[in-house]
Amino acid sequence: MTPGRWRKGGGARGACALSASVAAAMLALPAQQAQAADCASLSLRGTGTIESRQLVAAGDYQPDGAEPMKALPAFCRVAAVLKPVPGSDIRIELWMPREGWNGKLLGVGNGGFSGSISWAALADGLRRGYATASTNTGHDGSSGRFALGQPQKLIDFGYRAVHEMTQASKQLVADFYARPAARAYWNGCSAGGRQGLQSAQRYPEDYDGIIAGAPALDWTGRASSALRVAQAVRAQPGAMLDAAAMSLLYRSSVAACDADDGLADDVIESPQRCAFDPQVLQCRDGQAQGCLSPAQVQAAREIYRSPVNPSTGRAITGLYPGSEAGWNTWAGAAPFGTAVDHYRYIVNADAGWSPENFRFERDAPRSESQDANTINALNTDLSRYFRRGGKLIQYHGWSDPQISPGVSPQYHDAVTQRAGGAQGVSDSYRLFMVPGMAHCSGGDGASSFDMIPVLEAWVEQGRAPDSIPARRERNGAVDRSRVLCPWPNVARYSGSGDPADARNFRCVAP
Repeated sequence: MTPGRWRKGGGARGACALSASVAAAMLALPAQQAQAADCASLSLRGTGTIESRQLVAAGDYQPDGAEPMKALPAFCRVAAVLKPVPGSDIRIELWMPREGWNGKLLGVGNGGFSGSISWAALADGLRRGYATASTNTGHDGSSGRFALGQPQKLIDFGYRAVHEMTQASKQLVADFYARPAARAYWNGCSAGGRQGLQSAQRYPEDYDGIIAGAPALDWTGRASSALRVAQAVRAQPGAMLDAAAMSLLYRSSVAACDADDGLADDVIESPQRCAFDPQVLQCRDGQAQGCLSPAQVQAAREIYRSPVNPSTGRAITGLYPGSEAGWNTWAGAAPFGTAVDHYRYIVNADAGWSPENFRFERDAPRSESQDANTINALNTDLSRYFRRGGKLIQYHGWSDPQISPGVSPQYHDAVTQRAGGAQGVSDSYRLFMVPGMAHCSGGDGASSFDMIPVLEAWVEQGRAPDSIPARRERNGAVDRSRVLCPWPNVARYSGSGDPADARNFRCVAP
């Protein structure tokens, strides 16, 4: 697809990264057993204040009314508030294993408007041996209301909170273990994927490796697409798509394009090449069931459509064949809440604004221009991150019904074009599109995989990922495995052997 024109903004600050030799030596050190500081004596330098310090015993743990965290190692739990500028109120948590620290820091991402600590992600990082950090991005709650009349809080949410959390966490880690973290990694999906890309673009020294899953990098475009779709399914009587219509569209698109890759497995490998037209489902004279009305056909076409931002010339991509079962996110009974909040509290700064007032041709360019890459992560210049040796793994499910999967190859191709070709990019940045995966997980494809050890091997051992193993689990058991391939390559069945076994697939050019 054509990458179009992309915004070029973004800045950086911070110290140089550890040299490769020093980092390697630090990673080779045995796990720290005696800390330089007790958990209770830790303090922050600069604008931060520690609100609580707690040494948590090994076992199950339930923080602040969250779901119980099972089988955690003993750790030092630090909660702090950071106020880098007047109006900031960035809350962070850092969990540091008491023993068996792997010598590394892991930052974990958020979802939606991201006003909470990511407990489950903290627990997962801790179990892996990481000192693990999370932030509420400067506000509480899941609404965008926090941004109304609060420009500094919007900047905190957009990118500053993650950076401040990272810097504070690095200081606390160094104090607690009497040595700095040898490596720092980021892992996030959705809003967390966007946060990771913002870090690479603005603060290339913060993380040695970044995992950016299903990134909401075109935050304003996603909001515009969702409101455009909400209007399309309400444009005329009978246009709404109920569960039966969405199911029919899903079954029909898969039937039309499943075998395009030479294997009928109920998953569309390359939906961007699927030529399915919902017109084939339009009711014939006298037909009332198992078909779509003309208004529903038109609504479905609008959901697949990728209109161009008239100001930038870049397509704001729609949803793809194979995602229809989840279309209630954009085409449901109520407009997509994150999109409404963005336009209500940020673009229009009017708590009474109604989605009925949205006009794509006027508002999509206006919202992107107004944002100026505060929330969006559209800057295609990753040269500073690449120069310092940073590695970036991006992934996205082709059946994502919430964040258009088309934005990921669009961004990757634009970065490649700006860098002068794939050769200079593939050593640092690889995108893995996941056939059949919904938003961050789920769907009918092989959507279970672990990117963290893959990223570690790339950063620490120079083993670039030419493929990544993935599996599909049903009823607690694995019933299919596949390989994920670096874009633009795709997985192809060899023609022999079990088609449910990844060993019988290879990554090939499309």
